Amino acid sequence: MEIVLTHRNADFDALSSLIAASIVYSEAKPVVPKTLNPNVRAFLSIHKDLFPLLDFNAIDVKALKRIVVTDTAQGSRVDGLGGLPARRDLEIHVWDHHKRRSDDIQAASLHQEDVGSATTLLMEQMESRDISISPIHATLFLAGIYEDTGNLSFPGTTARDARAAAYLLGHQADLNVLKNFLRPAYGPKQKQVLFEMLQNSRRTKLNGFNVSINKVPVKGHTPGLAVVVDMYQDIVNVDAAFGIFTDRSKARTMVIGRSEVEGLNVGTVMRSMGGGGHPGAGSALLKEVNPDGVEEWIIELVKGNQQASVRISDLMSFPVTTVSPRTPMEAVAAVLRKTGYTGVPVAEKKKIVGIISRRDFKKVRKSSQLKAPAKAFMSATVVDIQPESSVLTAARMMIKHDIGRLPVVEQGDLIGIVTRSDTMRYFYDMLPE
Repeated sequence: MEIVLTHRNADFDALSSLIAASIVYSEAKPVVPKTLNPNVRAFLSIHKDLFPLLDFNAIDVKALKRIVVTDTAQGSRVDGLGGLPARRDLEIHVWDHHKRRSDDIQAASLHQEDVGSATTLLMEQMESRDISISPIHATLFLAGIYEDTGNLSFPGTTARDARAAAYLLGHQADLNVLKNFLRPAYGPKQKQVLFEMLQNSRRTKLNGFNVSINKVPVKGHTPGLAVVVDMYQDIVNVDAAFGIFTDRSKARTMVIGRSEVEGLNVGTVMRSMGGGGHPGAGSALLKEVNPDGVEEWIIELVKGNQQASVRISDLMSFPVTTVSPRTPMEAVAAVLRKTGYTGVPVAEKKKIVGIISRRDFKKVRKSSQLKAPAKAFMSATVVDIQPESSVLTAARMMIKHDIGRLPVVEQGDLIGIVTRSDTMRYFYDMLPE
């Protein structure tokens, strides 16, 4: 058996290198540490079903033949490693970008190089082996590189990190999704821009929405403008906010939009301006334009933004596979194996009474309990959603309650189900035409 481990309080470079190593070492299973950086925890709360992560408690330590350690060479920082490096029958490989120390793990294979991110080293391996990368994986891997290099701005950033980032962007890494989980720096330059926006803030009613459009001159590279627009929207409390940031010396204007309402799709507006995004956020880079003209353009686009937002009823699966409260647990297990689902609703005459998932099988201590009915182990607290709700609402509910599926209920009847994977296909623009 082979596993991949990384350090405690895992950041995005730790998580992304963990997943990347499990792909490079095709037989190795990624094991998630107990403690995670808050940004990583938020990311996994909605993406966890997309990555085959294991807990260390599920590992048969005696069966281990190889351990791959990423983003650290310090054994003391890795949960579960303990005295395992002393085993002669165990091979250890290390992938790390930190400077070597005398108390580092004595590895059979050591990949420890002076780059900005451990993920960079593994991306070079994947590229050299021509290993295919999905957009979702590319997004995670880019998050690892961006976090540890400060979006390629930290002094420790190398050309190799930039090439790895370009390689991932070429595999459709989604910068808009990345923005939601990385927390860019907010310093004096960003504070000044926000101050100017607040001094000149104006609201207007467009299509029934409260919208604020703000024009601010900037000089040179100003990172973190997306964060500024986020904060501005929160402070002025509008449905949508647009920042028009113009650097006259370079004849360049960056437009950044944010929306908190279902009916105003910022991604659609920005795509019309030559940029991109998703319903809640988007941006466009324009050259040699008049900021006043850009404002008028946004107003006209918002007025014409009548496209109906995607609803849960558009994404949900139906009919729904369910089990009865009286279904034996061994029969529930058979249903999960056959369908590949991680959980199913427990229903009685179209009325949902609970949810049973793989997690609930951890409560089964004896084989005789597999004869017990599902109602004995199911979660009776059901979080459901209405068919007319938005995808963003569903995603937020899954994060808040740390659940992988939401039954769709209309007038008390179960009519469908939406999963993390369904919402991710939407946010990664993978919906079928």
